[in-house]
Amino acid sequence: MRVVCLDMEGVLVPEIWLGVADKTGIEDLRLTTRDIKDYDELMQHRLKVLDQHDIKMDLIQDVIGDMGPMEGAKDFVDELRRHAQVIILSDTFYGFAQPLMKQLDWPTLFCHYLDVADDGHITGYRLRTTDHKTKTVKALNELNFFTAAMGDSYNDTGMIQEATTSAFFRSPQCVLDDFPAFPHFTDYGEATEFLLTSESK
Repeated sequence: MRVVCLDMEGVLVPEIWLGVADKTGIEDLRLTTRDIKDYDELMQHRLKVLDQHDIKMDLIQDVIGDMGPMEGAKDFVDELRRHAQVIILSDTFYGFAQPLMKQLDWPTLFCHYLDVADDGHITGYRLRTTDHKTKTVKALNELNFFTAAMGDSYNDTGMIQEATTSAFFRSPQCVLDDFPAFPHFTDYGEATEFLLTSESK
């Protein structure tokens, strides 16, 4: 049985934090894992910026509510689910992702949790576990699943290296330069064929 593991932001939906940056005009929120490889460093930066500008959960949820999957993403996920099990492995949060998962017809999602105060301020975050994408793919391998993985950024490189077969999707050149051994796709149709038919790295 083939299990396809996909990153969410940058592969299926736009970057949520970039959407918040567009809405608020705060350039510091444009940083993603493409820019800061260490996830905790990135999240601490984001929480500090949110607090400095008094940005609460309701504003972020409004931004996400206006977002949708990238063009072709739902058809991409639907086609994969016809032939394989699909798991979305993301470093987003359940409080953010629900409206987007609804638009993708509720694929399985593994991600993290936010701590939100009664007044709507985001006070912290809780990881399901560290490096959860890599650990999930490794566990699936140990259960004798054939794993295919695809992501776009540095926080996807662990699962990409761990999977039976894997590739990058619409990644920045810096990521591709650092990991030149892996294929790179920009088209959902070509990505679908690769994820469903490629046998090994």
